[in-house]
Amino acid sequence: MISICQARKEDASVIARLIIEAMTVECCEHFYGVRFTIDDFAVFMESLVRREDTQYSYVNTAVAKNEHNEVIGAVVSYNGADLHRLREPFLQGMRQHFQRDIQNIPDETQAGELYIDSLAVNPAYRKMGIGTQLLQSTFQKARDLKINCVGLLVDYNNEKAAQLYTALGFQPVNDASWGGHPMKHLQINV
Repeated sequence: MISICQARKEDASVIARLIIEAMTVECCEHFYGVRFTIDDFAVFMESLVRREDTQYSYVNTAVAKNEHNEVIGAVVSYNGADLHRLREPFLQGMRQHFQRDIQNIPDETQAGELYIDSLAVNPAYRKMGIGTQLLQSTFQKARDLKINCVGLLVDYNNEKAAQLYTALGFQPVNDASWGGHPMKHLQINV
């Protein structure tokens, strides 16, 4: 039995790894550079998940748990109007931990959109509808916040994810770039 619930601070380590999976290792490397490892980046991301004032915070995350209460999937979403405030700890951390100034990173969302920053399911639990359940919980979050548009970016090379999103009703609105990759910006009205 799979349950969808609000993440807890104690879930931070698993959530951080799921966020990295959603970002892809290649995108993460774009951020942390050649002097560091994916494990260094995972420690950094876990610190952001544990905080309440970041885009990757556990407070912005719903998780899927299996019958043993283990986190097997996560979706991170937040009000696009809050992007700059929520992204600042990431930018500061990139400068402090990785000596990387990425201040000019393009905005991936805007006001009027509940933005799905990251969505990932443990590979052992894929093709069981868990991603869809996590997305549906995000649609409900948008309705609760009275935001009638949900958006996300999907890598042009991630056709399976794009198929899931379009099957649920997401439509392309424009092209974007994130983490050095060309992306499609998709939205759905909820």
